[in-house]
Amino acid sequence: METLRIDIQNEQEKKVILAFLDSLNYEYKIEKGDVMTNEQIKEFDQRKADFLSGRATSLPWSEGK
Repeated sequence: METLRIDIQNEQEKKVILAFLDSLNYEYKIEKGDVMTNEQIKEFDQRKADFLSGRATSLPWSEGK
């Protein structure tokens, strides 16, 4: 078995692709990847706010190894 990943850009593309797969009686599953939890979103927003307000520090890439 092989997996084919298609990155759908909008609802119209999704409808067309699903109609095509259905017309050929292909089995498929839809997965929504890279979805963050509410907790992750809150942490991301807090880190962004800290950075923008100057409350965060960073290291040069060479020092972060």
